[in-house]
Amino acid sequence: MDRPDQTTHFGYRDVPLGDKQTLVNDVFHSVASRYDLMNDLMSVGLHRVWKDIMINALNPPKGDAPFALLDVAGGTGDIAFRAAGAAGAGFHATVCDINTDMLEVGRNRALTRHLDQQVSFVEGNAEALAFPARSFDAYTIAFGIRNVPRIDAALREAYRVLRPGSRFLCLEFSTVDVPGLDRLYDLFSFKVIPPLGRAVTGDAESYQYLVESIRKFPRPSVFAEMIRDAGFSRVKWESLSGGIVALHSGWRL
Repeated sequence: MDRPDQTTHFGYRDVPLGDKQTLVNDVFHSVASRYDLMNDLMSVGLHRVWKDIMINALNPPKGDAPFALLDVAGGTGDIAFRAAGAAGAGFHATVCDINTDMLEVGRNRALTRHLDQQVSFVEGNAEALAFPARSFDAYTIAFGIRNVPRIDAALREAYRVLRPGSRFLCLEFSTVDVPGLDRLYDLFSFKVIPPLGRAVTGDAESYQYLVESIRKFPRPSVFAEMIRDAGFSRVKWESLSGGIVALHSGWRL
């Protein structure tokens, strides 16, 4: 039960814990139609490389054996489509996202790519998943967990819905650890990305929040401990592109 006085961060602002989800929803309602284009522009295309690394780590089976992936906060379908392309006929992905506009983009893309039989889209909250326990073979979340108000609750839900022997994978912005790159990255983040967001989506404030939220996310070692606390074993992370992002993983054993 949340206390009425509990707060959390929304970018650099402190807000009531119960208000954050609505604020985050407003951000993604605003940018949904141009979300993947902005990812290309903001990362200079690198997000595609990072996601490919995630799919390689997932390594979905290429045969006919059933394999059920849950991709959370992946409304536009990017991760699910990549996984489907790497998998065999037994693969099915369920994309769960709290934002209806993002889900609509994903559903339309699934139809265009003829993947609507392999990828389904469900509206839902990462903190309270409407799926039975032990019902998925893998859980992925890419650039989404930092937007969850109660990250510990989302991690516990990830553990709950995974079958024993299944893997949790989380791709998220991290802490730049290369001297000099950190200053360039901050300059690009705060001086280029919000104006770029205004030019492409008509919304600078949402991208101001997004770059601030990266700085508020726990350092990799701290986040890894949170994954362990949720019950996962063999927890590790890999820094990519000088620490701009990290790929976190854990196993439900």
